[in-house]
Amino acid sequence: MKNIVITAICLVMACFVGPAFGKSYNGKKVMFIDSYHEGYAWSDGITRGVKTALDGSGVELKVVRLDTKRNTSDDFKKEAALKAKAEIEAFKPDVVIAADDNAAKFLIEPYFKNDKLPFVFCGLNWDAAVYGMPYSNTTGMVEVTPIPQLIDQLKPYAKGSRLGMIAPDLLTARKEAENYKKVFGYDVTAYYAKDLEDWKKGFLELQGQVDMLIVDSDGGLYNDKADELRAFVESNTKIPTGSAYDFMAPLALISYAKVAEEQGLWSGGAALEILDGAAPNTIAIVQNKEGSLIINARIAKALGVNIAYELIASADKVIE
Repeated sequence: MKNIVITAICLVMACFVGPAFGKSYNGKKVMFIDSYHEGYAWSDGITRGVKTALDGSGVELKVVRLDTKRNTSDDFKKEAALKAKAEIEAFKPDVVIAADDNAAKFLIEPYFKNDKLPFVFCGLNWDAAVYGMPYSNTTGMVEVTPIPQLIDQLKPYAKGSRLGMIAPDLLTARKEAENYKKVFGYDVTAYYAKDLEDWKKGFLELQGQVDMLIVDSDGGLYNDKADELRAFVESNTKIPTGSAYDFMAPLALISYAKVAEEQGLWSGGAALEILDGAAPNTIAIVQNKEGSLIINARIAKALGVNIAYELIASADKVIE
């Protein structure tokens, strides 16, 4: 499966870099605005994808981070967006790439809707229409969680169909649960944790309330407690758990993970196409398609379940 994922990502790039091949974009500027912070695995993956797409093109890239995962108040987000707006005005980019929802909600929609400056968004959860997109100056990649595929993997080890989700109390987590119902028809018992200890409390409570548990992104908020959290989960997992993030795989039995680099590669490629003269609204908005299967043998052992050999053989990674 790993080769399939890598090949598919390369094909994504091929869709865009054709017009740019052999060309120099010296003097052109692209700004990448990350809603979150360096060190958060999802943001780091998108950043790598953007840099890979633009590497060798001659484009000057500037990265700006809003840090709205660690600072969740609307007042902070609005101030961070204003600072990013000032960065844009000072840097004068030819194209802006903006990752994740807060950049769309607090920066693009209020200040750059239908503006002359082209924007390529990525990582917008489920539906860009909630921000009134598409605009005349935008294109992008929407981020959809492969929840049906993940649940299909968990079902053989579950005693029923009741679905739960554990996550920090963040906008993106609430949007996830809403769209599990809206898009796929899954009713979800969600627990939104205020801090790490509350996360542990919710994890324990949900063990007795649902049959399968989705471990949503921790937003990079608990990175400094990773070993503690991993030991806690391995000692207290009583039902099959799953995640859609590779960096959360140590906490879940099975992960069918979205590929952050896919978002960045596509966005960087779209930016190059815009630099070649394409109007943003002529580039179709797309959804992510790639997934990485990860099996956690440590949690399987703790649960006392036997993962089928065929599934292990097809996995991109096995945590032992």
